[in-house]
Amino acid sequence: MPILSSAKKALRQSLRRNLVNKRIKTKTKTSIDAFQAKPTEPGLRAVFSAVDRAAKKNIFHKNKAARLKSRLSKLLKK
Repeated sequence: MPILSSAKKALRQSLRRNLVNKRIKTKTKTSIDAFQAKPTEPGLRAVFSAVDRAAKKNIFHKNKAARLKSRLSKLLKK
């Protein structure tokens, strides 16, 4: 456990951020799974929005976001 007050605060912040990041990541992955089960145009827009939001908040790397979007758009073309 942290001893210094600044370390205690850093621990609180990291735990709080961890919850927020996990929530965003779970929501994104859920929308991706739903799209893969039933690929539609509105579903693709929703997935792109979620992936872009996660990439903007540095939850996904920008190249991973681009890779996901590319692979998912291929599903719609089939």
